[in-house]
Amino acid sequence: MDILLKYFTDLTETQKEQFSKLQDLYKDWNLKINVVSRKDIDELYLRHVLHSLGIAKVMPFKPGSKVMDVGTGGGFPGIPLAILFPETQFHLVDSIGKKIKVVNEVAEGLGLENVRTTHGRVEEVKDTYDFIVSRAVAQMETFVRWTKGKIAKKQNHDLKNGILYLKGGDLTEELQKYTSATIYDLPNYFDEPFFETKKVVHLGMKFKG
Repeated sequence: MDILLKYFTDLTETQKEQFSKLQDLYKDWNLKINVVSRKDIDELYLRHVLHSLGIAKVMPFKPGSKVMDVGTGGGFPGIPLAILFPETQFHLVDSIGKKIKVVNEVAEGLGLENVRTTHGRVEEVKDTYDFIVSRAVAQMETFVRWTKGKIAKKQNHDLKNGILYLKGGDLTEELQKYTSATIYDLPNYFDEPFFETKKVVHLGMKFKG
């Protein structure tokens, strides 16, 4: 938990309380439904919570904006972002029902009113969003195909509406056809060795008039 306070110094008491509850909630649920590896549960705040919040360093979401988390798994990056941005609406989607069950229970346990979930495939979601976030659930090309038509046209942020994707390693080949993608290296924001090769990729969506 201290690691969060190191990088996010202006958390409210409510946010501190919600973040501090995460470990016990996930430990508890992990015994019933394994959503986080055993090794990672002990380093939850570094490997999952702070990693998720890398997106917040790149894009502080404005109140009233809408964000979809695709392939949320146990709720990452959606749940930590929803705690940090209580006035932003988050829609967490996963095709695996038991993972969505955990997300629902965690959101309820934290009293998060800005989170809704869908058990299903992202292609079936009919809404549009300012940003679509995710943590390396597919190659960028596949991900772009899945989320086609789900980016809102009206711009509310400095960064163009689009995809904010947590990725690691060398992305040269994967992003070859996406010349407009911007890569933000997480070591610029966090100094733990875990983040050495971790990145946030922003891909603004182009609209045909």
